[in-house]
Amino acid sequence: MSKIAYFSKEGYEKLKKELQALLDEKPKIAQRIAEARELGDLSENSEYHAAREALALLEMKIHQLQETLANARVLDEELDTDMALILSTVTFENLDTGQETSYTLVSPGEADFSQNKISIESPIGKALLRKRVGDIVEVQVPAGLMRLKIKNITR
Repeated sequence: MSKIAYFSKEGYEKLKKELQALLDEKPKIAQRIAEARELGDLSENSEYHAAREALALLEMKIHQLQETLANARVLDEELDTDMALILSTVTFENLDTGQETSYTLVSPGEADFSQNKISIESPIGKALLRKRVGDIVEVQVPAGLMRLKIKNITR
């Protein structure tokens, strides 16, 4: 049984484009196989074997993406802002350093630390999930225990 994955509309569309790019690549690899087959003896034809392996890898990626998309759920961006949920942007203060930070909670496939998008499966993401403004959470990270006070939640 496949696991349901939650995505923003943007993340879902990105996966669809990635799948289409892979599907567009498939005829090119099939053409490489046909051209290599014309070269003769297949048992010693390295180009043929490389093209067949590339096709097998491509088909595996296509299958995985199709399965992910089949089990994907696109989230409504108009969800409750009283609680930190997936697609919420949570601003919090590190009580030990006084530093204020904001992260958007996203599915693991959409996480991008450079854009302040963290996975709901990461330690900080798990700690923030379902918390409200004013809550204080403790989260164990590689650098040690962090104490965070939630300041704001937006969509």
